[in-house]
Amino acid sequence: MLGNGEVVAKLDTSWDALLDHRNEPFDISFPSVRGVHPSLTLKATVLHNYDNQNSALLDSIVECQIAQDTDAGHERFATYITSKTVSHLNDAVKHFQLVLDQCPVGHPHRATALTNLAWARLQGYIRNDFQDIDSITSLFREALALRPHGHPDHPLSIYHLLKALIWRYSKENFAAVYIQECAQLSCKLFPLCPEGAYLRTIAAGADGVDYVIRACNNLPIDASDEGIHIRRVVLELCPLGSAHRPEALDNLVQAVEARFDQRGTIDDLAESIQHGREAVSLCPEGHSERDTYLNNLAYSLWSRFDHQGNSDDLKEAISLYEEALRLRPVGHKSRDFSLDNLGSALWTRFNQHRDVNDIIRSISLQREALTLCPPGNPYRDHTLNNLAAALQSRYEKLDASEDLDEAINLYRDSLQLTPHGHPLRYSTLFNLSSALCSRFTQTRKNEDIEEAIRLCQESLESLPSLHPSRYFSYMGLQKAYLARYRMQRKSADLSLAVENYRLASRHPTQGFPERIKEAINWTVAAESHSHASAMEAYKTFFELLDRHLSTRSSIVARREAASAFRRARTLPVDAASCAMRLDNLRDAVELVEQGRGQQWSLASRLRNPLEDLESTNANLAHEFSELSKRLSDAQGSASSADRAAADRAAIQYRRLQEQWGAVVAEIRNLKGFSRFLLPPSYEDLQAAARYGPVIILVASQYSCSAIVVPTSGEPRHVQFPRITLIHLEKLKSDFAREIRLASFMRPEETRKELQVLLRTVWDDIMLPIVIVLQRDLRVTSGSRIWLCPTATFTSIPLHAAHPFRTKADGRHELCLEDVYICSYTPTLSALIRSRQMMKKRVTPSFAAIGQSSPGAGQGEALLTVDSELELVRKLVPATANPTTLSGDDATRAGALDALQRNTWVHLACHGKQDREQPYHSCFAMKDKPLTLLDIMEKDIPHAEFAFLSACHTAVGDEETPDEVIHLAAGLQFSGFKSVIGTLWVVDDAVAKHVVEAFYKKMVKGLEDGDMMDCTKAAWALNRATNAVKTKVPLEQRMVFIHIGV
Repeated sequence: MLGNGEVVAKLDTSWDALLDHRNEPFDISFPSVRGVHPSLTLKATVLHNYDNQNSALLDSIVECQIAQDTDAGHERFATYITSKTVSHLNDAVKHFQLVLDQCPVGHPHRATALTNLAWARLQGYIRNDFQDIDSITSLFREALALRPHGHPDHPLSIYHLLKALIWRYSKENFAAVYIQECAQLSCKLFPLCPEGAYLRTIAAGADGVDYVIRACNNLPIDASDEGIHIRRVVLELCPLGSAHRPEALDNLVQAVEARFDQRGTIDDLAESIQHGREAVSLCPEGHSERDTYLNNLAYSLWSRFDHQGNSDDLKEAISLYEEALRLRPVGHKSRDFSLDNLGSALWTRFNQHRDVNDIIRSISLQREALTLCPPGNPYRDHTLNNLAAALQSRYEKLDASEDLDEAINLYRDSLQLTPHGHPLRYSTLFNLSSALCSRFTQTRKNEDIEEAIRLCQESLESLPSLHPSRYFSYMGLQKAYLARYRMQRKSADLSLAVENYRLASRHPTQGFPERIKEAINWTVAAESHSHASAMEAYKTFFELLDRHLSTRSSIVARREAASAFRRARTLPVDAASCAMRLDNLRDAVELVEQGRGQQWSLASRLRNPLEDLESTNANLAHEFSELSKRLSDAQGSASSADRAAADRAAIQYRRLQEQWGAVVAEIRNLKGFSRFLLPPSYEDLQAAARYGPVIILVASQYSCSAIVVPTSGEPRHVQFPRITLIHLEKLKSDFAREIRLASFMRPEETRKELQVLLRTVWDDIMLPIVIVLQRDLRVTSGSRIWLCPTATFTSIPLHAAHPFRTKADGRHELCLEDVYICSYTPTLSALIRSRQMMKKRVTPSFAAIGQSSPGAGQGEALLTVDSELELVRKLVPATANPTTLSGDDATRAGALDALQRNTWVHLACHGKQDREQPYHSCFAMKDKPLTLLDIMEKDIPHAEFAFLSACHTAVGDEETPDEVIHLAAGLQFSGFKSVIGTLWVVDDAVAKHVVEAFYKKMVKGLEDGDMMDCTKAAWALNRATNAVKTKVPLEQRMVFIHIGV
């Protein structure tokens, strides 16, 4: 049945000759085809006419029919190959489809039937007789799945899919995804085909793997992990001696170098240099691409010098740039780039070694580069700026005033290339202003700073009042005034700088992103110069960010928008620190709540009020939405170059702004909407401490301390004299290291280093808090407390703080969990919201959801899941109506349905926290993952409790920890008031001890008919982890935390 439709040979024999073999298999050999000697094994037998109920006979008849249809299909297909008549192809496909219909799932010949059908259809696709390439590749994929590694036809199935994807790539606009998969398939195929094998010969040809390599080498450079993986795959396909290897190496060099530029990982640079050296070594003198590879290697070495400061790297980079320049003589199309590269490298060495010869030659090279960019060249403005920068640098280092004068002249020449009315003139004015500020800083000549200020004022005068570019003029003035203040220390200049920060960040027609950046810069300047506007700067930033994010229509879009402001990551805690330093603790609580957990607070603040508004006043809700859209659209129209049109747009914009503000004011007059689009006040937030104090731990570059929000009264400030942000960062990395090392230790071994770290947490962080709770607030032992950590504090197991010391009388000192019942909350608003929803109680129902064998790519099998589910089901009282969802039923849809239908949920499965895209964090299910986004999109107000017996369910985004975006927080947001999550990897073999102890504590004391109380979860977890001390190692006890009520 196996074949590709080629006629190998014809067999002429008689029935008697066949039957002479007496039911024994026999081989028939054929002449050589393309160096291969094909053969066929046959078996002949006589069938007698018996009762049709004989199943063995039926099977034989079916097999005969399959063989007949297959032969007929091959005969028609062979005819099509020679005649090119589509009707023959259609007949062949019909026969092959009949065969496939007779080979259901599980049939031993199904893979072959799939292959025959797919190959025939592929040939039709190649000749444009068929179009449905999707179904063709699907057939080949299914055949490959039925022939796993080790199957004799596994390599052939890889080859078939490879050919299909190559044709698809070539015929469907060269979509990169297809050729990238081809590269990966080729990498799997070649090791299975020894040198000289027929399959390797046909796969490696110009239309096969060679084509794949060439196509991949022509793809744009992609610095993502996936893009670099593909580059490594292509390189693997290009062994030593391959003509494609230098280019494959160079592409990998550029991709890895680009990722270094993005991430700063020194290993990337090391790999880039290694591959770059090999690429250069493979391109001796005379090779057409040697100059390119020299430049790329030099750039990697130069980058490593900048990163590590090894002068040998810079020396070699300059040497390589020198050689590349020699290979690009006068007249070479890329000579200007080599001149600029070498000039910049020499400028770098001048800054390092102060050798005047370097900066002299750097300037000389860049002057030559400028001559290659004559007037009219699109890069001339750029080259002018580079030369000006070198001259300015020589002046700043060597005090050669003529250099700065020339730099300023060059900047002026650049300004001439952007005349009045040019859309980018404002930026050219700013560059010249910067050079003048530099000269003022060195010479203190007032005329320079005065001109710098006038340049920005000129731009203001030339622009209409609502032109977006006025923002940049305000920014330039701010920099000029700040430079003058730093030199002359006149408070008026600092005030003017702050006023221009204010004008820039509040310029209404400039987009929110630029204004937010300026607000961030304002906070930095105000903190640096101890200006009283620091709090205003922080509040302006939060207001702008809230308004910016509120224009985004989805959760993911809001996070992407917020993540764009990387410098803003510390602002929530820095703002709180600023307020605490001013002894304004109420403001500190409000600011840290407003700034951190922004995705959750914004989602709940905007989702709920808007929904409530629609039910309260649908017309007002619609009017607000429409005005918001029109106001956003009007920002673009206000930037018209036509002054009359700009004036009309400005009037329209102001009218819309007034209407929008009036609608917001009208909404705030409605009952329950007084703080619509406003952050919560301290009085609002103090409701979170109704059943116990909330401790906000603030980790800022300026100070690290805590605020205790009591049940009533004023907040308390707890200082940590021995803790700075640097200490916290080290503590975080130490914990990560020790948790990882503990996983390799025997359960009975003492985790000494982990104990040392927990003792530090107790002595330096939690003990000062406990003293305030006991001494000042009289919070008795055994009470509930809630921890609300920020920034680096989110990565430290605060609840497990422990002195690990013995008193003089031999008794152990108490730890935090001996004194109080600890819970966490992502934000105060989240805890308040959970408590408010507690009023909506319904008949309890419990679902134990487990997946021991997740779908492909979601993790290995979990051996103890099923026993854990059975254990939980037995412990939960009958009043909770417990049900179990596992195995094939535990799918994404099934699990999501169970979450929506039940008030209590226990999840035992793999959990994954996606640190780059936290909304893609997920629970592993049978078919596909159940993501955080799936959960957040559901509103489950009746939900009460969830136990997440999975890894990493309560650890947030590494890059933006104050967003506290993790699975446990997502369940709380969707409606679960009380959640138990995990901070790191869970050992399911020992975790079941904690699970068992927890549910025993939860049901303890319940009588017939009683229902479990989710507010007892924190207490039950506290007691459970204490009860299993002898069974469960320290790191697996402290991995579980409680979040919520």
